[in-house]
Amino acid sequence: MSKLFPDAASAIDGVIKDGMLIAAGGFGLCGIPERLLDAIRDNGATGLTFASNNAGIDNEGIGKLLRTRQVKKMISSYVGENKEFERQFLAGELEVEFCPQGTLAERMRAGGAGIPGFYTKTGVGTQVAEGKEHKAFTDPDGETATYIMERGIFADLAIVKAWKADETGNLIFRKTARNFNQPAATCGKVCIAEVEEIVPAGALNPDEIHLPGVFVNRMIVGAPYDKQIEFRTTRERETA
Repeated sequence: MSKLFPDAASAIDGVIKDGMLIAAGGFGLCGIPERLLDAIRDNGATGLTFASNNAGIDNEGIGKLLRTRQVKKMISSYVGENKEFERQFLAGELEVEFCPQGTLAERMRAGGAGIPGFYTKTGVGTQVAEGKEHKAFTDPDGETATYIMERGIFADLAIVKAWKADETGNLIFRKTARNFNQPAATCGKVCIAEVEEIVPAGALNPDEIHLPGVFVNRMIVGAPYDKQIEFRTTRERETA
């Protein structure tokens, strides 16, 4: 059975529903599943929880779904560039679970590996640790430290963006886009990938594949894309 769907709307058909936990790949505006996020917005599903490093910016990425009030909760690491996110959070309209960046990536990876929880030092003694199990561990050098329990993320749906794919769903991510797309893809019951290019099976070097096709259920070709820039910084051209 082909994993390729003609467009994002058809790819999410029968999968998306109200109240889902969705793991979304991307880092800033790099490697975000733009077409799939647009399709979810157009679908109108509400009460959604997103596990994502950030929420895009106003009117880009998950920011579009914040504007339409389809997001109930964000599990995120960095949210500083989204004014609507800030407004909804401060107004008590949006539930937010802040998670250290490395911990968030590991929670996704753990979910994909079937690991329900793990211990980490990160966040001990901060608000991140409130309400979580604490446990002391002694390392081989005899030093004892406190760790907190973090839960693996088991998402209903994972949406990711890749640079290349073959017909069986093997994916290659490009540079920064690899940061969260790979672990996010593994932790969803269903994974939908949008890609820039699909090549025949066997065309990709096996040593360069970042995500095996066994994790990918559906795919779309999302190209062409317009590169979005979070902060455009310029300077006056120097005269000769």
